Amino acid sequence: MKKKLLTAFLVTALGISMLSGCGGKNSDDNSTKSEQSTKEKDQEAADKVAKLIDDIYVQERTDKTDEQCEAAKKAWDALTDAQKELVEGENADPDYFGRDTGDASKDDPLNEDEIGENELLVVSFGTSFNNSRAEDIGGIEKALQAAYPEWSVRRAFTAQIIINHVQARDGEKIDNMDQALERAVKNGVKNLIVQPTHLMHGAEYDELTEAVENYKDKFESVKIAEPLLGEVGSDATVINADKEAVAKAITAEAVKITEYESLDAAKEAGTAFVFMGHGTSHTAKISYSQMQTQMEQLGYENVFIGTVEGEPEETSCESVIEKIKAAGYKNVVLRPLMVVAGDHANNDMAGDDDDDSWKSQFEAADAFDNIETQIAGLGEIKEIQQLYVAHTKAAMDAE
Repeated sequence: MKKKLLTAFLVTALGISMLSGCGGKNSDDNSTKSEQSTKEKDQEAADKVAKLIDDIYVQERTDKTDEQCEAAKKAWDALTDAQKELVEGENADPDYFGRDTGDASKDDPLNEDEIGENELLVVSFGTSFNNSRAEDIGGIEKALQAAYPEWSVRRAFTAQIIINHVQARDGEKIDNMDQALERAVKNGVKNLIVQPTHLMHGAEYDELTEAVENYKDKFESVKIAEPLLGEVGSDATVINADKEAVAKAITAEAVKITEYESLDAAKEAGTAFVFMGHGTSHTAKISYSQMQTQMEQLGYENVFIGTVEGEPEETSCESVIEKIKAAGYKNVVLRPLMVVAGDHANNDMAGDDDDDSWKSQFEAADAFDNIETQIAGLGEIKEIQQLYVAHTKAAMDAE
């Protein structure tokens, strides 16, 4: 009897154990399916936002642009923090909306009406970095307004991609060239002066002049002032007063931020300064070579000019590194040769997480004791602002 009872007990226990085991497996399966479902839904939500960002990452404005910018931001705000990290598209990433670039409210888009008869339209490529937009581009605009109070200063950007980014993320609307020119026409502007903040007579400057050409018969007078570096010379040896002034101003500013009392003191300490421009395949790329010539003629032996695009070839990061190594400098200060300290300055020049950034490449060369970066645009330098003021005056005085 006891044996039968023991047998029955064991069978019952085994059955319960099996049922319990089956229940545990089903529970695990359900849990896994639930996790997979959540991941799929998270990715689906993130992909939707990535598509909306890619849709506004374009260089052409349409009738749907305002609506698309609003939809992208609304969809982003609806994501959880975990979902935001999953956003990835052709151009979209979490930084599009998530990166802190400063307080947008400090920037004035200068898109008001009531312009009057005289307008000074300041045209920039643009930047989505709020602090730089306010300090660099805004600094130039304010200097021009202070110098010419009888003229109304207005803004236009040539990069619609940037205009859309700022509008979607911060709700700040900046005119593109056509919008700014249409605004001038509707406001009855008679005299228009266009001051580009571009560095040189490159592709952006060419596009600007084409846009203005389409509107020139809408005004009594239209004049386009010189970009920062002035006229492009015929070869690398041809320089001008603008390039000399820029070379002196940017070098003095870079040295001032360091521990050195002068450029010569930095040289004695084995420190070289590198100014990194954008670079271009346009014929105006000779301007970078001319800037290097200018530095040499000023006796700035420890100052080098480079470009992100490596055009001209001698301005590539690899070429600049070799030049500095050959000269025996052990310390390097990197600073942008750009009006704004935007994406190129923060990422291509100073990026810590990018092996291709200039800082990373200089570190990888294993030839230098210290690499320092100065993230500041040319537009915040007072002497640079006054060069634009002078260029505008020259355009005003031109027949």
